[in-house]
Amino acid sequence: MINYYTIQPSPALAKYVRVFWVLEGDLPVEGPYTHRTMADGCVEMFFHYQGIFDELRSTGEEEKSPAAGFSGPTRYYNRFRINESFGMFGAYLYPYALPVLFNIPAAAISDQLLPLNTLLGREGEELEEKMMSATANGQRVQIMTAYLEQKLATQHCYEPAVFAAVQYIIQNRGQVNVEDMAARHFLSSRQFERKFKQCSGFAPKLYSRIIRFQSVLGEYGNQHKSLSAIAQHSGYYDQSHFIHEFREFSGYHPRTFFSGLAEGNEWRDR
Repeated sequence: MINYYTIQPSPALAKYVRVFWVLEGDLPVEGPYTHRTMADGCVEMFFHYQGIFDELRSTGEEEKSPAAGFSGPTRYYNRFRINESFGMFGAYLYPYALPVLFNIPAAAISDQLLPLNTLLGREGEELEEKMMSATANGQRVQIMTAYLEQKLATQHCYEPAVFAAVQYIIQNRGQVNVEDMAARHFLSSRQFERKFKQCSGFAPKLYSRIIRFQSVLGEYGNQHKSLSAIAQHSGYYDQSHFIHEFREFSGYHPRTFFSGLAEGNEWRDR
């Protein structure tokens, strides 16, 4: 049985943390659990407090995931497998939280999965120790909230206009005009793209495509819309383009994903 749920952040963190989340599973007798992550415009801080997944490489090799780490904004899908019961806690961050809270450009960790101490050093090791020794997820929420609020209080916030642009793209499900956004912020397209990439991880057009794809994933379980209706509602006016982009970012044909039978979708069926 797979259990997934989210917890809202404190008001002070809401601009930087979308949600805290928990993913737990009691491994069934019949075999391992395979989890798939997909293209995403946000950043994850994650902690394996029970069990650790193996990352399944496209070469067929397996590599142990970090026990705690950062998953940067990504344009790729990845597969992970575990052969034992597991528990994970995560903080789902807007990408500009990295420069604000940690003085790290989001572009520096795009398409990467990194151990916590690689970016945070001893501070990361101490946070990992606290999170792993916590006895319940309510306690983990308290630990992460105190840690991130303390980071927010001591760091300097900059480039608010670009942060607003990221929020605008997310709120509009990726259906935006990049040139209009640049003009709205009194920047040339080149200036806007450079600043945007630093705080989001990707150029604005690619970022908008990823957010649009994520909005499609949000339709999972919607029995009232056909695939064509979902595609059109999400701004895909060409069916072949929709299928190609969905495959690029997820590894699935959209029909397979929405069938409910796709690998790694169990947590969505909660």
